Amino acid sequence: MLQDETLLNRVREIIAATHDNVEEKKAFGGICFMVNDKMCVGVKPQRIMVRMDPEKFDEVISKDGCEPMVHNGKVMKGFMFVSRDAISKKKQLEYWINLALDYNPVAKASKKKK
Repeated sequence: MLQDETLLNRVREIIAATHDNVEEKKAFGGICFMVNDKMCVGVKPQRIMVRMDPEKFDEVISKDGCEPMVHNGKVMKGFMFVSRDAISKKKQLEYWINLALDYNPVAKASKKKK
C-alpha cells in the first residue's frame, strides 16, 4: 500500500495537537485515524477521507477538491473525500480535520469485533 507520508504526517500532527486517544489503523486502502475509538480521518494516496456531520454535507460538497464517498452506488452523506490539491495549505487541512473532530463526539462508534 503506497502512502503519502508527508500528508500522513501533516494529519497526524494536527490531530495529535488536540487529542490523546488516537489510534492509526489500516483501512480503505490507507491509514485511518481513530479518535476516541471512532473513525475520524483517513489518509489515502493523494486525498483524505473526512467523517463529518451529514447535516453539513450540502454546505461543503461544492468546495474545491471535494467528492462524496459512494458505497454500493449510494452517496454516504457523512463521508467526504478531499483531494491533496485542496489541502495544500495548513489552514485548508485544519478546516477539514476540525470538521471531522467537531463531529467525533456525537458520531456513532463502530461495533466492536469479537
